[in-house]
Amino acid sequence: MEHTIQLHDKKFKIMIPAEEIDRAVSAVAERVREDYKEIDTPVFLGVLNGSFMFMSDLIKKLDFNCELSFVKLSSYTGDHTTGEVKTLIGLNNNLKDRHVIIVEDIVDTGESMEHMIDLLKAYEPASIRMCTLFFKPAAYRKTMPVDYCAMEIGNEFIVGYGLDYNQLGRNFKDIYVVTEE
Repeated sequence: MEHTIQLHDKKFKIMIPAEEIDRAVSAVAERVREDYKEIDTPVFLGVLNGSFMFMSDLIKKLDFNCELSFVKLSSYTGDHTTGEVKTLIGLNNNLKDRHVIIVEDIVDTGESMEHMIDLLKAYEPASIRMCTLFFKPAAYRKTMPVDYCAMEIGNEFIVGYGLDYNQLGRNFKDIYVVTEE
């Protein structure tokens, strides 16, 4: 029997098992490690709440000095994006002339990513790159590059591994998708 979970009014089934996620995170970590091995202490900036599991697993696979920080943005209500990005918790790091890697759980329309990059430019970093666990190319409406992508997916609404449905489901190690019922 296929494993399902109930979150509020929706049922979800496994879409991507934890082992596959781990392989994808390892592959992204290898690319980041190669690109940043000569860089002095880059700053990894996780976007809460969704990126916490991905960022944790990603940085554990890196073997160079780095700083970690978090910001909190919001653009979702329930299972859809509002199109409006709200900054809920701000940044308190000195980023001038630093190399910054934004760590996102998922990039779909690109609104949050564009908002974040625009905010960071005021801090005058040496570079800004984007790293995401999931990328939805069919939903993407921006032209900025997603520098590091662990997995491309369709336009499904997913939960697990940090992603939620109205604050539930973040704790699951697998990725789940809404079942058709």
